[in-house]
Amino acid sequence: MNILMNDNDSGPWGNNGGGNNQNPWGKRPQNTPNPPDVDEILRKSKDKFKKVMPSNFGGGKSFSILFLVLLILWLLTGIYRVNPQEQGVVLRFGEWVRTTSPGLHYHLPTPIEKVITPDVTRENKIEIGYRAIGGGATNRRDVADESKMITGDENNIDIDFVVFWKIADAGKYLFNLQDPPETVKVAAQSIMRDIIGQTKIQTALTEGRQDIQFKAKNTLQALLDEYEVGVEVRDVQLLSVDPPKEVIDAFNDVQRARQDRDTLINEAEAFRNDIVPRARGEAAQMIAQAEAYESQVVNRAKGDADRFVSVYNSYKNDPDVTSSRIYLETMEKVLSNVNKIIMDKSSSGSGIVPYLPLDKLQNKGTK
Repeated sequence: MNILMNDNDSGPWGNNGGGNNQNPWGKRPQNTPNPPDVDEILRKSKDKFKKVMPSNFGGGKSFSILFLVLLILWLLTGIYRVNPQEQGVVLRFGEWVRTTSPGLHYHLPTPIEKVITPDVTRENKIEIGYRAIGGGATNRRDVADESKMITGDENNIDIDFVVFWKIADAGKYLFNLQDPPETVKVAAQSIMRDIIGQTKIQTALTEGRQDIQFKAKNTLQALLDEYEVGVEVRDVQLLSVDPPKEVIDAFNDVQRARQDRDTLINEAEAFRNDIVPRARGEAAQMIAQAEAYESQVVNRAKGDADRFVSVYNSYKNDPDVTSSRIYLETMEKVLSNVNKIIMDKSSSGSGIVPYLPLDKLQNKGTK
């Protein structure tokens, strides 16, 4: 077998291949950089690593120290702080294990445990029956599906109200229910419908609003506590309680008539409150006067009776003297205001001649 060889010691591809830094496909292009040397790169990297690490690094002891330092740094990452307005919810592999209060705490480092710190002091608001437009309280868009309710006397009523709430237990709030705000909204709407269904329309529109708000707040809180939602209901406020728009004019007429009636009733009550106490005072005064007169008459009668008994006893002891004394006392009373002349019947008075002063009598008659 003959092997053909090219002259000039050329390679199998002819004159263009072979040595002199030529590749098999021809000459190397001019000004082309040489490929990087892998050994040189590894050597430089090793030199840089030696500059960073201690000179005696490489033994088992140095590696243990480095590992211990890294372990301590990793464990220190478990220190966390909970701000005063927050609660710390600690999760272990995604499962809620505990809730921590404000302050410094520790949890197992990531990825074993991690902490969530939601704000539990921010007051949230849920609008039911309306939606605020532009963030204002007066500009509202009615949501009929939420606001239309039926009262206990089977009348339609339109109610817009708002629920204020905040997080009470962050762990329960985050993990016991999928959507706590929606749960609060649905529960509040259901409770309000139940309360309105037991209330007459007149009561709901007038004096019963405070009672409705109080019942709704307490009932809603009890229901959320039963479901362990972790929410505290701060307040329930009725923004508007109105009859349907179709009958609001007639209802306003009825309201005005009721107000007129109440005004007349109040005026009558005021008059009664004025006249009745006065009449009672006059009656009490008359009764007191009658009682005083009664006491006076009775005491006088008792005194007269006692005096009569005393006189009678004296008369029994000495009738002549007592008769004379009574006669003289009686004559004294009768003749006390009469001009009189007392004449003795004895002999010394028998010679007295009666004299009638006619001139004086005539003067008295002309006067």
